[in-house]
Amino acid sequence: MSGFTTLSWRESWRIARRDLDGGLRGLRLLLACLFLGVATLATIGSLTSAITSELATRGRVLLGGDVEIGMTQRQASPAEHAQFAAMGRVSDTIRTRAMAQRVGLAEGAPGSVLTELKGVDQAFPLYGQMKLADGRYRPLAADAVIIDRALADRLLLKPGDGMIYGDASFRVAGLIADEPDRVGEGFTLGPVAIVSLDGFKRTGLLQPGALYKAKYRIRLSPGVDPVAIVERLKAKYPSSGWEYKDRDHAAPGAVRFFERMGQFLSLIGLAALVIAGIGVSNGVASYLGMRRGSIATFKILGATSADIARIYLLEIGAVAGLAVIAGLVAGALLPIALVWLVRDVLPVAPGVGFFPIPLVSSAAYGLLIALAFALPPLARARRQPAAAQFRGGVETRGRIDRRTVLQVAAAGTAVVALALLTAREPVFAAAVLGSVGAVLLILLGIGSAIRWASSRLPRPRRPLLRLALANLHRPGAQTVALVIALGLALTLFVTLAAIQTSLNSEITRAVPQRAPKQFVLDIPSEERARFVSVVQRQAPEAKLNIVPSLRGTITAYGAQRVADLPQIPDKAWFLRGERGVTYSQDLPEGSELVDGAWWPADYAGPPLVSLDREAARTLGIGVGDTLTVSVLGREIVARIASLRQVNWETMGFNYVMVFSPNTLRAAPHSLTSTIDMDARHEGPVSRALLKAFPSASVIAVSEVLGQVRKILDQMATAILLSASVAILAGIAVLVGAIAASRQARSYDSVILKTLGATRWQILAAQALEYGLLAATLCLLALGLGTLAAWYVIVEVFAFRWAPDWGVVLATLGAGAVLTLGIGLIGSLPLLAVRVAPALRRL
Repeated sequence: MSGFTTLSWRESWRIARRDLDGGLRGLRLLLACLFLGVATLATIGSLTSAITSELATRGRVLLGGDVEIGMTQRQASPAEHAQFAAMGRVSDTIRTRAMAQRVGLAEGAPGSVLTELKGVDQAFPLYGQMKLADGRYRPLAADAVIIDRALADRLLLKPGDGMIYGDASFRVAGLIADEPDRVGEGFTLGPVAIVSLDGFKRTGLLQPGALYKAKYRIRLSPGVDPVAIVERLKAKYPSSGWEYKDRDHAAPGAVRFFERMGQFLSLIGLAALVIAGIGVSNGVASYLGMRRGSIATFKILGATSADIARIYLLEIGAVAGLAVIAGLVAGALLPIALVWLVRDVLPVAPGVGFFPIPLVSSAAYGLLIALAFALPPLARARRQPAAAQFRGGVETRGRIDRRTVLQVAAAGTAVVALALLTAREPVFAAAVLGSVGAVLLILLGIGSAIRWASSRLPRPRRPLLRLALANLHRPGAQTVALVIALGLALTLFVTLAAIQTSLNSEITRAVPQRAPKQFVLDIPSEERARFVSVVQRQAPEAKLNIVPSLRGTITAYGAQRVADLPQIPDKAWFLRGERGVTYSQDLPEGSELVDGAWWPADYAGPPLVSLDREAARTLGIGVGDTLTVSVLGREIVARIASLRQVNWETMGFNYVMVFSPNTLRAAPHSLTSTIDMDARHEGPVSRALLKAFPSASVIAVSEVLGQVRKILDQMATAILLSASVAILAGIAVLVGAIAASRQARSYDSVILKTLGATRWQILAAQALEYGLLAATLCLLALGLGTLAAWYVIVEVFAFRWAPDWGVVLATLGAGAVLTLGIGLIGSLPLLAVRVAPALRRL
């Protein structure tokens, strides 16, 4: 054979294909790591796109119209309603929280249940269909009510049974199977019941100052732009404080939640893919180590470094392409299964669909990560001369060249750019990626420090310990890769364990010690004394906090009109729609004055307001600035007199805005109260209040905490499942590191056996090595994970830092055992290496 000439891509592919015909042994780790990372990203992206796409596609059905105008504590005047009717067909609805009671006793049924009561007109629904479980929906009579199955189950009701709302009795006409505008209605504290508008008026719940919301949905003629209609209404009623929605933004809260959750999970998935990239590097290094003889032979026959790079880049690229395609297929199919599994907790049921953007971005991530992590070991293989290839098992690998460094940097920059360009919140994405990058650099430095320190420590007298320590810095040692991969994975799990246990502690232990037992809404303002008397008759020890309650919308702060903002800042949640407002002569419970002064008890001057400090920071305003709030359709311009630190975790009445009494005392309003009492009095107090005040709503704090817990548990489960991919990637990296160093370890095993070492002594040395590494990683993960979790709990959630250290340490212990176990399992094949054949191969 005369030798090689420069090979073309076609010729290089012919050699690469023949090499791959022997199977994927050696490249299976590359295949597994890329498949795992790409499938995770594609699944998260496809599921998020499916949900948000369904929300957008069904916008007019979810909204109940093309345009919706919402008003709180008032209904549209005849002139306003006529204005709406001139734009299209109008449907009127009213919604409030109300206590439902069963007519007649039933064993096991509670006396009353908090529900969302909705009154609808004859035109409802304008879009979609109202479906009943046992019949066709027809406009409701004044004495008819339809209820969802959750309410029927709780009150043990069936069609034909009677129930009471306020002063009116109703007959259950059917069970709701599908309420078309349910998602557009937003968050609810209880099951839903629907009556006619005439039936709603019979209840007596529409008292002056009662907290209810009237909504007017408009079905526009074909071709009419809903955005233009909204802008026209805003211009005509600039000071109304109404809430507007159009069919393209039917459920903005749900869309925003799923987009943010999807982005957060995608970033976790990207971090897992970066960890998997380390496995790719180990897998490629291991594969090229197995091909040292072939590479050396190619070079002896005249192959250039470019030929070597081309042949093996094609092999690696083919396997990476196969892994990416398999990951994309899984990412396109898994959302279908996930939707079926979690369909009960999703706001809508997404249909089967193909979403190219998340699939394309996932493929790009996978290929870029594969390229970035495959280039360094490939560069070492192509640059080493044939003689060095033959000595590769015992010779330290050389440095990579500058061109490879630039190529890796370009691939990494492309990954970051892609993440930022596809992110809904680039700043948040940059912060997460920056944090992951910082942790990676820390672990890289610590891994290098461990390797350096182990090479300079005094040699222990015990042979096994000396051998274990030497394995941490020997040629071909994978110490740095293991520290990075497992350190990041264990840190993530420590973080999640500390966050979840701290939240559970906050809800189950800290909150009940401070929280009241009940909230009572819609108490007539003139009945304060009778309300106190009813409660104290049933629970003499009860402590009451009674405050006036109204709803208002911030329409301007300083000279800035909210309507003129191009986009409401994420932290300015209080600018989105109406918020609770109150007035008080004294500083409210649960608040601390941090700036300015409280008004005198007899203050009678221009309107003043006290604002939450964090809200003021977000808006960039302070004491002396003005805040404009629309209450009951009237704009009030108030000067900020003080800023308060609001302790939201007290579960009491905490308001962003508290006005001076002279500002709102004359406005129609109701009272709201918290009741702190002995648990045994909750039932009697609730029954007595509902008998005395049929229009009031009694909310048990345990129900609120139950819903909060359910939401937090669902989020924690989703994050935990995504983070599990990082652990799986870390395991793959560990397997790859063992494979990458197998040839060198085989050499050591043969030499030790020749010198008389037993199999158990070799295994014990391996156990000591991995035990030292696992112990070090646990300490690092505990420190980094605890710091990250503390920041999330204290700085982001503003909760008390109270993790369950038993669970956290158990997580660390499980990770350490897993590390040790996998390391030892990977070492078992070394025990079977026979001395004579191995020596002939060296």
